[in-house]
Amino acid sequence: MNAKAEAFTNNPEDTKSSEYYQEQYEQSFAEKWDELINWEARAQSEGRFFIDLLKERGKTKILDVAAGTGFHSIRLIEEGFDVTTVDGSPEMLAQAFRNGRNRGHILSTIQADWRSLNKSVDGKYDAVICLGNSFTHLFSERARRKTLAEFYAALRHDGILILDQRNYDRILDEGFSTKHKYYYAGKDVSAEPESISDELTRFKYTFPDGSVHYLNMFPLRKDYTRRLMTEVGFQYIETYGDFKEESPDGEKPDFYIHVAEKQYDPNRDKDE
Repeated sequence: MNAKAEAFTNNPEDTKSSEYYQEQYEQSFAEKWDELINWEARAQSEGRFFIDLLKERGKTKILDVAAGTGFHSIRLIEEGFDVTTVDGSPEMLAQAFRNGRNRGHILSTIQADWRSLNKSVDGKYDAVICLGNSFTHLFSERARRKTLAEFYAALRHDGILILDQRNYDRILDEGFSTKHKYYYAGKDVSAEPESISDELTRFKYTFPDGSVHYLNMFPLRKDYTRRLMTEVGFQYIETYGDFKEESPDGEKPDFYIHVAEKQYDPNRDKDE
């Protein structure tokens, strides 16, 4: 374990910085990630939500900016999308490339820092996707605004951003609970917060072989995330809970998915 990775284990309060977000995924953790999410279980839990959403809106050229080990990149490629696979962690990106190759695909991969994304990524995209609760790795508002602005700039005039996050409102206000159904659905693994505060949520990931890893995250509240998107320039945002437009009464989702549109639609103002 390198010195920075060790800091996440021993001194989490010292690493409340966006500068560390790429360092958390050391090679041993990247190799465990697929065991944590369980591709088959995750595909079953989210169904065709992202695939259908993109197809219904006519989006074909996709920038997956938090690709991790390639789950969504590969699913979209297999549905006919043109996907560019990006991650800040070289370890995660290497694992994504191996996963793609094992399934008969050669991923177009780019290692890039979100905060300077367009220095590494050329062209414009129909959609930028930032999934897997990844945006919460940024600890400063300045970094979050800069990153959203980079996403915005990478989109065509009518492009969309799809960004998800844990339901930190529930975690902060009521404590942690999970259905263990969405995102981290691996068998005999756990992903639970070891400490919770308004400034830092430290998650502990435990695997059947006894290995333990940690990730530090900023607990984004839903309305705050939506406000930042609007202030950066996105014109309309629709938020889903656990892949549904509306959760049943009394049911609080584990995850939120925000779909933000870049293009202004004057007809929507008339409808509202």
